[in-house]
Amino acid sequence: MQEIERPAIRKARQQLQALSDDEQARYLAFVRERALLNETIVMGATEAKGKREGRSDILRQLLQLKFGALPVAIEQRLVTASETEQVRWAERILSVDSLEQVFAE
Repeated sequence: MQEIERPAIRKARQQLQALSDDEQARYLAFVRERALLNETIVMGATEAKGKREGRSDILRQLLQLKFGALPVAIEQRLVTASETEQVRWAERILSVDSLEQVFAE
């Protein structure tokens, strides 16, 4: 590799090499990276759960406005539904006349 002439770059390269040679520094970098990855995964799952709960709340409000009080079984379906089911039901609310039609398979 060609010799680096600038002192600042040479110094930075030497420091990087020293860190690379330090087993504990490499291990700590690995641990930090793993922690960041785990945090990203947890945040993604938390965000997905929040979106699902938000859709469930909106569906509940729309269904109550159109059909009145909801049976407990319907409340449970809203909470446990997949995103696909929630979207399908939300679309149906606009064009059906009964709760049974909203949840028909």
